[in-house]
Amino acid sequence: MFNLDFTGKVVFVTGASRGIGKAIAMNFAEHGATVYGTATSEKGAQGITEYLNGKGQGFVMNSLDKESVEKCFNEVLSVAGTCPDVLVNNAGITRDGLFMRMKDADWNDVLQCNLFACVQLAKLCVTPMMKKRAGRIINIASIVGQDGNAGQCNYSAAKAGLIGFSKSLAKEVGSRGITVNCIAPGFVATDMTAALNEEQLKAWTNTIPLKRAATADDIAASALFLASDMASYITGSTIDVNGGLHCN
Repeated sequence: MFNLDFTGKVVFVTGASRGIGKAIAMNFAEHGATVYGTATSEKGAQGITEYLNGKGQGFVMNSLDKESVEKCFNEVLSVAGTCPDVLVNNAGITRDGLFMRMKDADWNDVLQCNLFACVQLAKLCVTPMMKKRAGRIINIASIVGQDGNAGQCNYSAAKAGLIGFSKSLAKEVGSRGITVNCIAPGFVATDMTAALNEEQLKAWTNTIPLKRAATADDIAASALFLASDMASYITGSTIDVNGGLHCN
C-alpha cells in the first residue's frame, strides 16, 4: 500500500531547472522514475540532464510559445518512447503590478505560461493516457489562486483558473483511470525568496501557523504522494501545502 517506487514510470516536469520543479524532478528520479524536465534555455536544460545523472534528460521549452510547448512534448515522446505516466505542470512566471497599471503583455504572458501552457500539455497527454487507462496530472497552483494578493491579479487569475480547470478535467477523465489534482504552495523558501532580508523573512513566517516557510522538498513530497498508488482515489482536489496559512 505504502509504495513510492516509480520504477518504469515516465515523469514529465516543467520548470525543472531550479526551485520546486528541480526538487520534484530529483525526488521522482530518486524513487526510480525516468524524468524529463524543461528549462527555458539550453544551459538550464543541460543542468537538468546533469543533476538527473542518467535518470532522465532536460529539454528546452518556452511556455510563452505554443509551438515550443508542442515541439518539446514531441521530443520527450520521441526520447521516452511513450507518453508520460505523470505530468507535473510547474513552470510559471510572475509579472506583478497594480491592475490599473498592468500592461496587456504582462497579463497575457502570465496567463499563457501559468494556465494556457498547462492546459495545452494536459491536452497532449490526455488521449494517450486514456488509451492506457492510467495517468496522473499534477498542476502546481498557489495559495494566491485561493486567497488573492494585491499586485498579482494576473497570477491569481491564472492559478485560480488552473484549480478550476483541474476540477473539471478530473470529472471528465476519471472513468479512464486518470487523476487530476493541484498542489497549492504558500510561502516557499527558494533561490527567489533568498533575496529577502532577515526582517522581511520574519514578517512572512510570523503569519504562518507552523512558523516556517515550506521547502521545495515539502512540495515535492506532495507531488510524489499524488502520483503514487496511495492517492489513487484522490482526484479533482487541491492539496494545500502552506503551513496553515490558508485552511479549507
